[in-house]
Amino acid sequence: MGLFDFFKKKETAPEAQEALDKGLEKTKDGFFSKITKAVAGKSTVDDEVLDNLEEVLVTSDVGVSTTLKIIKRIEERVSKDKYLNTSELNFILRDEIQLLLSENNSNDFRQFEYGDHKPYVIMVVGVNGVGKTTTIGKLAHKLKESGLKVVLGAADTFRAAAVDQIKLWGQRVDVRVVAQPMGSDPASVAFDTLQSAVANGEDVVIIDTAGRLHNKIGLMNELGKIKQVMQKVVPGAPHEILLVLDASTGQNAFEQCKQFTEATDVNALAITKLDGTAKGGVVIGISDQFKIPVKYIGVGEKIGDLQLFDKKEFVSSLFK
Repeated sequence: MGLFDFFKKKETAPEAQEALDKGLEKTKDGFFSKITKAVAGKSTVDDEVLDNLEEVLVTSDVGVSTTLKIIKRIEERVSKDKYLNTSELNFILRDEIQLLLSENNSNDFRQFEYGDHKPYVIMVVGVNGVGKTTTIGKLAHKLKESGLKVVLGAADTFRAAAVDQIKLWGQRVDVRVVAQPMGSDPASVAFDTLQSAVANGEDVVIIDTAGRLHNKIGLMNELGKIKQVMQKVVPGAPHEILLVLDASTGQNAFEQCKQFTEATDVNALAITKLDGTAKGGVVIGISDQFKIPVKYIGVGEKIGDLQLFDKKEFVSSLFK
C-alpha cells in the first residue's frame, strides 16, 4: 500500500466529491457563464466560436500556451465533423482537457507508491501568503489520521509568525514541532528535525522553508544548503519538494512556479484556495506547462479540505 492510500481509506468518496464540487463552484460559475456567452446565437462551432472560446480559456487563467493547445485540438475535431454543434462543445472541451491532463502526468496520485523511505522527507516551498503553513498543517493531520508518526520542522526562521504558525498547527493536530529561535540557520533546524525523527522512529518529516523570491540566487543557495544537511542524516532526502501555489493569484502562480522550479527540483505541487476563486483554470495550465504532478488541492477552510488531486474527478466536477 502506498503511503498516502489512507486518503482513499479515511475519506469517503461522497464527502470528498461534495467538497470538491463546492470548492470549484466559483470557477464553474464563471467558466460556464463565459462559455454560454461565447456560443450565444450560434448553432455550429465556427471560427468565431473558437475565438470566443479561446478568450474564455485565457480569462479563466488556463494560460495562453495551454489554451492554444486545447483550441488546436478542438479545431482538429471540428474539421473532421463539419456539422458539430455548439451543444456538444462542453463535452468536447471536457474530453480535451481530460486528455491533456492525462498526458502530463501518467499516473493519478492515488496509485503513486512512495516506496519504503523512513522517514519520508517532504520539503515545502512557496512564497508567503499562499497557504503554505496551512497546507503543512492539513497534510500533517491527514498523515496522523492514518496512523503515521509525523514531525514538523519550522525552518522558515526569518519570520517569527511562521514559526508560531507551525507551532500552533502542531498543537492543533497533535504532532511534534522542532523549532529554534527566530533568525537561526534554517539548515540547522532541518538537520535537528531529521536527526530527532530518525531517533524517534517517526514516519514522515515535513520541513517548512522561507518564502522569499526577491533574490533567486539566495533562495537557490539556501534551499541547496538545507538539502545538503538533510542528506547527511537521511540519504536521498528530501524525497518530495512540494511547491505550494495559491490559485487565486491566477497568472502570478505561473510566475512563482517558474521561479521555484528554476531554484530547486520541485517534484510535486499543491494548489490552494480553489474554493475562494474563479481562477481554478490555473490547475490545468500549470499541470500542462510545467509537467509536475499536482498532488494536492485545497478546496475549503476545514482541516479535512486538503484533497489528493484526481484528474478525472477534477474535470468531471468542473463540467457538472
